[in-house]
Amino acid sequence: MRVIGGSRRGLRLAALPGRATRPTADRVKEALFNILAARVPGARVLDLFAGTGALGIEALSRGAASACFVERSPKAARVLRANVEKARFQAQARIVAGDVLRVLPRLAEEGASFDLILIDPPYGRGLGVRSAASAAALGLLSPGGVVVIEHEAEEDMPDNIENLVKIRSARYGRTVLSFFRLGGAEDVQGGGG
Repeated sequence: MRVIGGSRRGLRLAALPGRATRPTADRVKEALFNILAARVPGARVLDLFAGTGALGIEALSRGAASACFVERSPKAARVLRANVEKARFQAQARIVAGDVLRVLPRLAEEGASFDLILIDPPYGRGLGVRSAASAAALGLLSPGGVVVIEHEAEEDMPDNIENLVKIRSARYGRTVLSFFRLGGAEDVQGGGG
């Protein structure tokens, strides 16, 4: 697992042994960041179900202003912290240990707002939709911001989640990236699928 673009391009990140996490494949990660290329520089990023932090670290490498990583597993959080340190992003990163659906209200109480919310939950449990719905209801997405949910092709993804409207889907093998915006204003620009 490596950073594929930006200032830390080529940096190898530690992975968790076993199958406790399912890292985003490099080709899916590359496609995601090609699609979001114009939105990442200066963005405030929320990486939910962060695992080892590969998505948020990729965003920071490509110029995001900050990344908040939320991860429940203590083992994954330790690897995530080590990866953030290895990439030298401690100043731009915040790591929150805990269940995503419990952490989101805390972030809202703090007045947090994010330009890009990346959701890569365990597949098949409906956690992507539930997390996006909670983030939207709590007002965590900034005006003009984008929510991206990574999910299995077999998982039905609604066109609307709370006040979010799906504006794009891109399939890569058995993995799909679904993009949402508040009210569905303008499409996500960029290359990719």
